[in-house]
Amino acid sequence: MPDGPTPQIDTTRTHSARIWNYWMGGKDHYPVDREAGDQVIKHFPEIVDLARSSREFLIRAVTHLTREAGVRQFLDIGTGMPTADNTHEVAQSIAPESRVVYVDNDPLVLAHARALLVGAPEGATDYVHADVRDPDTILEHASRTLDLDQPVALMLLGILGHVPEDEVLPIVHRLLDALPSGSYLAIYDGTNTSEAYNRAIEIGNEQGDVPYLLRSPEAIEARFEGLELLDPGVVPCPLWRPRPVEVGNLRGMDQYCGVARKP
Repeated sequence: MPDGPTPQIDTTRTHSARIWNYWMGGKDHYPVDREAGDQVIKHFPEIVDLARSSREFLIRAVTHLTREAGVRQFLDIGTGMPTADNTHEVAQSIAPESRVVYVDNDPLVLAHARALLVGAPEGATDYVHADVRDPDTILEHASRTLDLDQPVALMLLGILGHVPEDEVLPIVHRLLDALPSGSYLAIYDGTNTSEAYNRAIEIGNEQGDVPYLLRSPEAIEARFEGLELLDPGVVPCPLWRPRPVEVGNLRGMDQYCGVARKP
């Protein structure tokens, strides 16, 4: 787990991890986060469904990567606030020896990571306080817990919307270049497929300190170029290998996801 002092938390500034926690029904947020989150809900109530469907995608993707693909190492960048069914909990429930490194730049996430992200003793769970736009620092610190000569599942879930479009692919490529053949990339992000969502995010960005940029499904698919996309490809989160009990639940569709293997 991380050492050293916890960075100062500024309760007057919003952070996407805390707003997302609010939408998911969590308790780790401040009035400024709730105000920004409520502005989005007012114009796009389905944001709550997006938050829940994104967590369901994480569970299904990690389950597949652990159980079917045999992955035992995960690099989860932009982890957000710990809630139920975090990456290490899902992976280590299947393979206790799994090793997971979380990355986020919110001091509140760091504080909770120290207390809550305790994994199975057979494996390892660690946390890196860093920004997705600094992939070299992420890789340097992650290598202390992960063996980067062995396959790693790189998870960029809901984080690349905070990155300018011209920086997205260089970041993805830099991270993937450091990982060996047999590694995987899992991504989801909000899409500009709903006028109501577009407007809600525009209003939310006026309230928040770190804007979130919706992208087209085609732009999200481009992040997987050169990789082997798993079926069913890049689709709305509820449609990525839904469990039988989830079939028919088509809410939370304006968020696309995919999982691919590095050849």
